[in-house]
Amino acid sequence: MFCRIRAAHSGSCFISFAQGGLRVDSTRSGRYVRQTSGYSAFLPARLPPEPHIAVNAELARLLSEADWALGRLDGVATVLPNPNLFVAMYVRQEAVLSSQIEGTQSTLQDVLQFEIDSKGREFPKDVQEVVNYVRAMNYGLDRLRTLPLSLRLVREIHGELLEGARGSNRTPGEFRTSQNWIGPAGCTLSNATFVPPPVHEMHQALDNLEKFLHDKTSFPLLVHCGLAHAQFETIHPFLDGNGRVGRLLITFLLCERRALTRPLLYLSHYLKQHRSEYYDRLMAIRTEGNWEGWLKFFLRGVHEVSREATEAARRIIDLRDLHRQRISESLGPGTIALQLLDLLFEQPIVTVRLVEDRLKCVYRTANKLVGQLVELGVLREMTGYQRNRRFSYGPYLALFEAATTMPATPEAPGVPVETTEREKSG
Repeated sequence: MFCRIRAAHSGSCFISFAQGGLRVDSTRSGRYVRQTSGYSAFLPARLPPEPHIAVNAELARLLSEADWALGRLDGVATVLPNPNLFVAMYVRQEAVLSSQIEGTQSTLQDVLQFEIDSKGREFPKDVQEVVNYVRAMNYGLDRLRTLPLSLRLVREIHGELLEGARGSNRTPGEFRTSQNWIGPAGCTLSNATFVPPPVHEMHQALDNLEKFLHDKTSFPLLVHCGLAHAQFETIHPFLDGNGRVGRLLITFLLCERRALTRPLLYLSHYLKQHRSEYYDRLMAIRTEGNWEGWLKFFLRGVHEVSREATEAARRIIDLRDLHRQRISESLGPGTIALQLLDLLFEQPIVTVRLVEDRLKCVYRTANKLVGQLVELGVLREMTGYQRNRRFSYGPYLALFEAATTMPATPEAPGVPVETTEREKSG
């Protein structure tokens, strides 16, 4: 004889007590298992889900719309005058937004100013975290040329992400060797919102995830990305940085599979806008096995962000054409000032010394060029000083800053905080 009760954290997952010990009935997405110390940890089921994803009319439509929008975005990238210049700003914007989801307060301007003068000035402590994200993104994209997306690459990316930043004491580049949990600040294992798998089961789940990452035939690519991201967040294999690594996985999968020739799709803006639903959808996978609800949310995000990025790319092209024409008409079509304009699309905050170095000209020429662009309304001096002046390409920055200045409130109710046994024990 035994009694069956609903597990405290598990929703539709049931824990059965029987003579001879504890039996846990699995759900579609996994199961909660009571540990010897009394808390329940979630053991994710293997991917792909069983039963298979139910593709109804709504899910099919969302997948079609997301595929179309993503293809259109990739097509726009091919007509950009110098795609690498624009990609550099998209990567920075994603770094700021993804880090803001985790609680940083750095802005896009903080990052840009840090890049041109990281010595001798005070910056927000978490700006290094955002700079690391940019480095991790670029590092991962470069490594994909010679190394498939794998656990090894995931660890390397994590190492780049945490080096020298907040969380650098949490074993950068290594999977955790202790239990972590997620919930309101100050919570414990016994009352956490979610407890990922213990270490042994974590490694089993990671092995399955790596095999799934290499599966290129079972699902449409965007469905594959959505499943992989959610599973990674459920496994939570690091002591810190899981959310940022999980979001990077999406971009790396799209680039590895050639759906994007350049990394122009970033979901952090969408996930930040819908942060509560983001966490709720992930929890619904674990508590209800509701993969379809998560995938619909994910595909809506891909469609929305792809469409916004496409329009932003077109506005960038229009802005470049406008200012090239203004400069050519005022200073002549062969002016070196056009080279400075191209530099501004990569580095929209500059100093005269930076212009001197990047354009390989003398200081007097660089100073004159900057002054000419100020007169034409392209650049604006932003310090008000006579020395150590900085100049910003305001119209270009404005295309990105609206998204990155949304308030970040990680302490708001319902927003989880990562905690670990190591942190709890001091």
